[in-house]
Formats: sequence, C-alpha cells, structure tokens
Amino acid sequence: MAERSNFNIVPNSTTQAGTTLDNLKAAVCGETGATTKYTAFAAAADEQGFPQIARLFRATAAAEKIHIEMEAKLIEAEEPDYVRPTAEPAAPVTTDCNLIDAALGEIYETSDMYPTFIKVAEQEGNTAAVGVFTRAKLAEAYHAQRYLDAYNLIDNETDEKFYVCPVCGYIEKGRFDGRCPICGVPAEKFMEF
Repeated sequence: MAERSNFNIVPNSTTQAGTTLDNLKAAVCGETGATTKYTAFAAAADEQGFPQIARLFRATAAAEKIHIEMEAKLIEAEEPDYVRPTAEPAAPVTTDCNLIDAALGEIYETSDMYPTFIKVAEQEGNTAAVGVFTRAKLAEAYHAQRYLDAYNLIDNETDEKFYVCPVCGYIEKGRFDGRCPICGVPAEKFMEF
C-alpha cells in the first residue's frame, strides 16, 4: 500500500486492538454509541435554538450509520448470526459542549482507533477491512472539522444545509458540485440534512 502521511497512530494510543474481527465489532459498538449520542445532541440543539447545528448532528448520525453498515457487513460475512449492539441514550448538555464532545470523539477515531485497526487489518492481509476502516477514518476527520467549525461559528449560524455521501459518510457543508473527495460518489447522490 502507498505511504500515507496522516495514518500514523497518535503517541500514547488508548485503543486496545484485537483481531480484525474483534476490531470490526469494536468499531460497530463505537459507531452505534456515536449515532445515539449525536441523535440526542441534535434534539438538544433544536431545543436550545441551534437548528443548523441540529442538522449537523443528524447528518453525522446518518454518516455513522453508513460506517456501521460497512463494518457489520464484514462481520456478518464471518458470523452470520452476529447481533448488532445497541447503545444507551446520551445525556446532552449545552450545545457548545456537545460540539466539543463530538469533535473529540471524531478526533480519537481518525487519529487513534481507525489507524490502529487499519494496521492490524494490513498485518492480517484483510484488504476488505483495510478499505472499510480507511473510508471511515477519512470521513471522521471531516466530521471533527465540521464540529469544530460549528463550535467556532456557534453564534453565526446560517441556513446552509449539510450533505452526506451515502457510500463513505463524508459530510459537505453547503451545496457543491463534483465528487466525494474520499470515494468519488457524485454530489447529486448525497443525502441532504
């Protein structure tokens, strides 16, 4: 595989890696928790008067569901009886703090968890898992950026919508032409939030 500059694992990694199958299951658990959390954060943002941020949380929850589907498909190929996990609802706080919480989770995934899982999958020669983890890792970096941008502009919301790539979960703010920078899907196929 070609050398990649942003796939290094952060120093003092906290990710406990297992086999690729174990890592896929851990990723599904993490993404399930994120989906539940972001759904609760969206409701809180609506209640607190931040409709654009609520749309961002809903868009990211949808993107995380895409990651769950990619990962669960690989698990179910090895374990047809696999039961997908559920997650307890999160307790949202203020929208600004929810944005930081979400950004930190996305940063962890893109800089620690997914690079660790990619390394294991490469060592095991599991190219399908490398591809799935790589798409998710790259999308998570954009999610973190969207959350940090929303945090910095929290008092200057616009009516711009968010668009989610249905293949990899990349999120674009505002209408755009072209293709997904991660997987190449045309912009007209994106889901609007």
